[in-house]
Parts: sequence; C-alpha cells; structure tokens
Amino acid sequence: QVQLVESGGGLVQPGGSLRLSCTASGLRLDGADIGWFRQAPGKEDEGVSCTSGRDGSTWYADSVKGRFTISRDNAKNTVYLQIDRLESEDPGVYSCAAGVSTTPSACNLTPFASWGQGTQVPVSS
Repeated sequence: QVQLVESGGGLVQPGGSLRLSCTASGLRLDGADIGWFRQAPGKEDEGVSCTSGRDGSTWYADSVKGRFTISRDNAKNTVYLQIDRLESEDPGVYSCAAGVSTTPSACNLTPFASWGQGTQVPVSS
C-alpha cells in the first residue's frame, strides 16, 4: 500500500522560510513524478511544483518561481519543497502526490494518483 506523509509545516512570518518533506512507503519515489499542491483557504487546489522521475526536470507555478525549490533525497525516499521569502498568498494545506509520467519533461501534466494528507502552512501576520 502506497502512503505519502508530509511534514514540516508550521507558522512562519512573511519573508521567512521552511522546508516541507514528503516521505513515501510502499513506493520508490525516485522513479515517480512527484508534485506539490496547495489549497489556500477559500481557493481551489493548485499545483505549485513537481519533479520528473524520468529525467529530473522540474516545474514551478509562476506564483512561486524563484522562491520555491523542489528536490529529492532518494536515499531517504523523500522529496522536499523548500519555501523561501514566504508571501501572504502562500498559506494553505500543502500536499504531495506521486504519479507515473505520461509526457516527457512535463511533470505538470502527470495524472497524480497517490496523495498524502497534507501539512498546514499558516502565515503569521
């Protein structure tokens, strides 16, 4: 059974940083496309970043480019999302998801099938 567990969320002031982790059991993440998604209060779920298990390419939403960095630690079977210069639009529940690539170098098009429960990232005023 595939299980994804996110961690690392917590209260951060605007301009601050934190690192989210997505650790898997029942699935090797190094061959899978991994995506990070967030759901802000009152808004729809949106993809913020992903990384391809096929070629290592990455994708970022325009709203997070230059501030978010996705990376993998295959030895720990974990994918990270480094969030820097946190903005007031960034709070929400961040979830990771795993899927099988359908389009080379386009993890943003991957149909993600396995999802974690999410970790909360509030932003202090």
